[in-house]
Amino acid sequence: MKIDVLTLFPQIFASTFEESIIKRAQDRSLVKINIANIRDFAQNKHQQVDDYPYGGGPGMVMRADVLHRALDYYQTPASWLIYLSPQGQLLNQAKVRELARKQHLILLCGHYEGIDERVVHRFHEEISIGDYILTGGEIPAMVLIDATVRLIPGVLGDEESLAEESFSYGLLEYPHYTRPRVYEEQEVPPVLLSGHHENIRRWRKKQSLLRTLLKRPELLLQEDIDAEGKELLLEILFDRESK
Repeated sequence: MKIDVLTLFPQIFASTFEESIIKRAQDRSLVKINIANIRDFAQNKHQQVDDYPYGGGPGMVMRADVLHRALDYYQTPASWLIYLSPQGQLLNQAKVRELARKQHLILLCGHYEGIDERVVHRFHEEISIGDYILTGGEIPAMVLIDATVRLIPGVLGDEESLAEESFSYGLLEYPHYTRPRVYEEQEVPPVLLSGHHENIRRWRKKQSLLRTLLKRPELLLQEDIDAEGKELLLEILFDRESK
């Protein structure tokens, strides 16, 4: 996968992708991340990329002509163009999985009051990371890249671990334990020490459902729960009513 990030502040990304998993993915040529300065596509000596909005009002607007030149330079037939905007579709794990299958992503980090409306049609989609306002699209771009790159085959090398992470099946992940067996008078659940794989699997699924019910109940309305999951949910509800 190739990812081009169009930004007014490339220095923000200076060391972001030079650490940990994403660095290893780049070293192994599983992904190539390029940070491009939008000012390089301005055509005046001051490298002006924005201007006052027609009709008046506060703030500045990123110019359509500058953005068109930047997009023309990087776009290929395989490109998928994303404008990181608070008006976009909320990023979730399903979208991340979809993006991880793309060959080439071009991410535009918005700034100021936004971009000239006459360039919006160039993008395949707008994406937001939450219903709040940030100073620019750089942090959303980092979030999207981090979430996407780790799903590229070979990056983590542990498909089973990926499949069991939170949101992979629309539910929160079950709790984890490691040594010591007893810590501050709290013991590891006996089922995890039993060696009985089916009981462990069922316990983990039940815990995943319980955590989702307690922390993000709205996810249960979105998820198509299978027969076993419905049975476990009934057990959870019965257990809570009996206490």
